[in-house]
Amino acid sequence: MTAILLLFFQNTAFSQYIIGSKNIDFNQKSLHNFTTIFDSKQNQLSINEVLKIDKTKFNPLNDENHDLGFTADNYWLHFSVKNETNSDLKYYLESSRPIVDVANFYKVIGNKVVSIQKSGDNIPFKERSFKHRKTLFTVYLLPNETADYYINLKSDGEVINAPVILRTPMNLVEVTSFEQIVFGFFYGILVIASILYFFFFYAMKERVFLYYGLYVVFIGLLQFSLDGYFYQFITPNAGWLSNKSVLLFAIISGFFLGKYAQNYLKVAQVSVRLNTLFNVLYVFFGLLFLVIIFIPQWFQYGYPVMNFLGLLLLILIISSLIHIYVETKKIYSFFTLGILSLVTGFVVFILKNFSLLPYNFITENSSKLGTGLEVVFLSLSMASLIKDLKEERENLQGLALQKSEEMNEMKSYFLSNISHELRTPLNTIMNFIESIDGETDSKSIQEKCEVIRSSSSSLLSSVNDILDFSKIEKDEIKLEEADFDLYRLLNEIRTDTLNRAQNKGLDFQYIQCQDLPKMVFGDVDRIRQILVNLLSNALKFTSEGIVKFKVDCEIINDKVALNFIVSDTGDGISKEKIDSIFDSFSQQSINNSRKYGGLGLGLYIVKALVNLYKGDIEVQSIVNQGTVCNVKINLIKVAIKEEVKLEEINNYNLHGKRILVVEDNAMNQMVLKMITKKWLNTEVDYAFNGEEGLEFLRKSKYDVILMDLQMPVMDGYEATIEIRGGNSGINDKNIPIIAVTADVMESTKDRVKEIGMDFYLSKPVNKDVLFEIIQKCA
Repeated sequence: MTAILLLFFQNTAFSQYIIGSKNIDFNQKSLHNFTTIFDSKQNQLSINEVLKIDKTKFNPLNDENHDLGFTADNYWLHFSVKNETNSDLKYYLESSRPIVDVANFYKVIGNKVVSIQKSGDNIPFKERSFKHRKTLFTVYLLPNETADYYINLKSDGEVINAPVILRTPMNLVEVTSFEQIVFGFFYGILVIASILYFFFFYAMKERVFLYYGLYVVFIGLLQFSLDGYFYQFITPNAGWLSNKSVLLFAIISGFFLGKYAQNYLKVAQVSVRLNTLFNVLYVFFGLLFLVIIFIPQWFQYGYPVMNFLGLLLLILIISSLIHIYVETKKIYSFFTLGILSLVTGFVVFILKNFSLLPYNFITENSSKLGTGLEVVFLSLSMASLIKDLKEERENLQGLALQKSEEMNEMKSYFLSNISHELRTPLNTIMNFIESIDGETDSKSIQEKCEVIRSSSSSLLSSVNDILDFSKIEKDEIKLEEADFDLYRLLNEIRTDTLNRAQNKGLDFQYIQCQDLPKMVFGDVDRIRQILVNLLSNALKFTSEGIVKFKVDCEIINDKVALNFIVSDTGDGISKEKIDSIFDSFSQQSINNSRKYGGLGLGLYIVKALVNLYKGDIEVQSIVNQGTVCNVKINLIKVAIKEEVKLEEINNYNLHGKRILVVEDNAMNQMVLKMITKKWLNTEVDYAFNGEEGLEFLRKSKYDVILMDLQMPVMDGYEATIEIRGGNSGINDKNIPIIAVTADVMESTKDRVKEIGMDFYLSKPVNKDVLFEIIQKCA
């Protein structure tokens, strides 16, 4: 019985594949039913030695794509083909995966080797008998020829598959063309995805995009190696990198897949234990990487170890998805589909290797298809992430805008307070100095008063510059236009500049056109600020020589085109820096800021004010020769009104008017007492807050009120609202109210107008301006 079974086995194992007239018309044919296999272990046998081996030691090849597992053994496949036709036959035999190291094909007739063909990636690509990425050999049969064929396969530890597929030339062309289209589409997706997400990383600086882009790159290189393209196009001379590329790219792509999943799922935020497991897995990836490089004798164990680590990584990612869902009920739909696609692709590939699924293009390339779908779904998940990041950044921007607005409000409050706290003592200092200077004949005391006045004015100017800078930054600066005396303004500026120039030992020249109008409509304070800042700059940066101030004008109907020209013989400005002189906190250099002092806001504010007037400013300068600044603005000419007689102003006579001062600061009250005590026929009462002021109004009749704004108990706003609303108990709710305050913010000025105050006057108080305003009101 045993002999019969042995005879049956031998007949089955060594049956020939016969090509005759009945079966010649095929495209491809698997010869696994006609093939046997022999494992010579680590013995590297020659073909002659193999021919001497008893054929009973060859085992049948039971399935179409026999999986030999992770192995470094030498395998020999044997089959026989008989050509029963009267024609020459030519076919191509596909055997094993593209990454097999050794693949030699022998044609034997009558125990004589008649041809040898070589393939495998252990030899340079140009030495392959058939130059194709796959392991292909040519099968050529003469009419009525019978030949035995032997295939020697060996790998460095990677899985060896042993298909034995006979293809016609046309079939090979068709299969190759189809694969090129599919693979081109696959690799195209990977290239586009990687480039796209590198751009996202560059633009958004989120590391998850970098990890994902690198994962796509290295998973693409892994597939590129498995398909034989890396060997064919990148390392055609074979060598170390060609042999190690599959395992190296598998390790690197696994690492970046883990890092991407870890960052995308924010594992560290949901589970410390899972996050630790990810990091431990990276350590094993690193150790395996080092083993491959530095311990080559262990290389053959790298493939199963890497497959095991890859399986652990997928389990860890799936565990993270489950944990996140349990903890947060959040589902990462596209990410989950991507991971499931990858897992499905590899499961199908493994089932095919175990012959549980048929061998075809889809099952053979299922890992590639799974990877492609994974990249597509993960890209969709990244698109969702981009949307989430965009919304998050919009929310952050909204929060930042809210914080910025709050900070601006705090800054405005701070500046308002600092203005109030600085202007209040300055109001006292400047008015006391004015009084002392007018009451003494001592030249020494007058000179000291001038120093104090000049220093106080400088401090006040700096405070104004800081406040104006804040207004410009918030786009809150406004023009408060009214009729004003241009002659008087220019004369005051000329006198002040002349004194400052003489104190510095400089010449000053003032030139005024003949037809300059006396009265114009505009913001006198802003015009003064423009000219004073320009002249101050000229004086500051001129150590010797002359400063010139020229005023030209052109009158067309009621419009006046003013041209202010300020020139000096100072340091000058280089061409490289002249464009930046209008920037905030800008001087020629940091050293100049120390040398000349100042905040560097003067020209910045000038530029902003000129822009408000829709004017133009030009600067021409030569280093060490000087600077010329030309400002052009348009104002409106107005008719000269009948003026208050000068004798009456000089007498400060209000003809029996009664004034109520509502002011909580004793020093400010003292200043006003000092000013008003010299006024003739004037009666003044003082209240310390708004509530006390209302009591005065109920008891007595007044012609005008000087109202401070920031006071305890009841501030100036509340008191004014009570008066204008008729709730104060007084008969005259339209009594003129003048705001006298150290708060110069635009919002304060708007609020003053809104509640019905008649005039706004900022501290320090000028006695002449105060008298004129009271005279107009009363």
